[in-house]
Amino acid sequence: MNRTDTGLLDELLRLATVGPDADRVPGVVAALTTSDGPVYTGCAGVRAAGGDEAMTSESVIALYSASKALTATAVLQCVQEGLLDLDAPASRYVPEIAEIGVLDGYDEAGAPRVRAPRTPITTRMLLLHTAGFAYPFFDADYRRLVRDGHAPDVATATRASLMTPLLFEPGSRWNYGSGMDWAGLVVEAVRGARLGDVLADRVFAPLGMENSGFGLTDAMKAVRAAVHLRRPDGTLKATGIVMPQDPEVQMGGQGLYSTVPDYLRFLRMWLRDGVGEGGSVLAPETIAWAVRSGLSPQQGVTALRSVDPVVSADCEFFPGQRKSWAYSFMVNDEPAPTGRSAGSLSWAGLANVYFWIDRTADLAGIWATQLLPFADPVALRAYLDFETAAYRSAA
Repeated sequence: MNRTDTGLLDELLRLATVGPDADRVPGVVAALTTSDGPVYTGCAGVRAAGGDEAMTSESVIALYSASKALTATAVLQCVQEGLLDLDAPASRYVPEIAEIGVLDGYDEAGAPRVRAPRTPITTRMLLLHTAGFAYPFFDADYRRLVRDGHAPDVATATRASLMTPLLFEPGSRWNYGSGMDWAGLVVEAVRGARLGDVLADRVFAPLGMENSGFGLTDAMKAVRAAVHLRRPDGTLKATGIVMPQDPEVQMGGQGLYSTVPDYLRFLRMWLRDGVGEGGSVLAPETIAWAVRSGLSPQQGVTALRSVDPVVSADCEFFPGQRKSWAYSFMVNDEPAPTGRSAGSLSWAGLANVYFWIDRTADLAGIWATQLLPFADPVALRAYLDFETAAYRSAA
């Protein structure tokens, strides 16, 4: 990229953080990489609305669901080492998952009726989001279960919060939910260690991700960006939201903190057939099958419909285009209007963190702010503008 291209990207980040609250995000960090190395890093705005501490490339962010791809990588390592059978019942590794049934309505007192599933949940289903789990902000039944006290919210990071009933027979369709938290427990069972330690040794160390983990060190706390809430009137409020720091379950689907440069190292590994700066993380043959959709032709990624507008807006990436799911990323099956190639990988985190991996164009990127609700129109538009500009700059 030349200086003009970099200047355009810098300007897009600046514009995303200026003006009235209703038209901006508090702070943003974004970066791009090819397989050879980083080609752009930029930042704008502040770590907390109303403050004067600048958002920088070293600002620590809550990844939320951008954690899923990291946990999936730990699962894939277990598979390639012959320690884990993706198609065996997941209860072979985590017995309590066999206790989970399928939601079959509610009794007269409003308690959920649950039937036994006919098909056991497998780890492959957990990776592909076909096991039947959901989230309480994307599903009315799950929200009702939490509201009526039949299940703790997943934000509590407890085992009880993962025992929610399934919405459908395992394997029958795609639905976004908490399956990757279960996948993290499978990794713990196979490795005999907590997920955070497995990731630190087998993913973060070879990639040089020195500022990533479930727990916030004092140094990370000092530069953590606040999670913000956009109020109904559009104004921004910095909150004190921090994910549980000594949780019963290290939630592989939502619990990690990181920085944009750290996460960019992870994205680059997928461009480089599994090789990080400090060594191999995944074998090339593992990458080759993990980047392809695991869904059947009858299945596909559907729009996310919010039932809790404080937490998330409705969201669908590239409406009208077919999307599928790999291990564990969304796959856009058609070229995207931003310039992204067909077959690229991507996903996001609840606080408006977005990333993509385009192995065809040899380009990956991440755009990160810390703001609820997810799919905030201002944030999502700014991210898509950034991605579009990145492809134009790389052309």
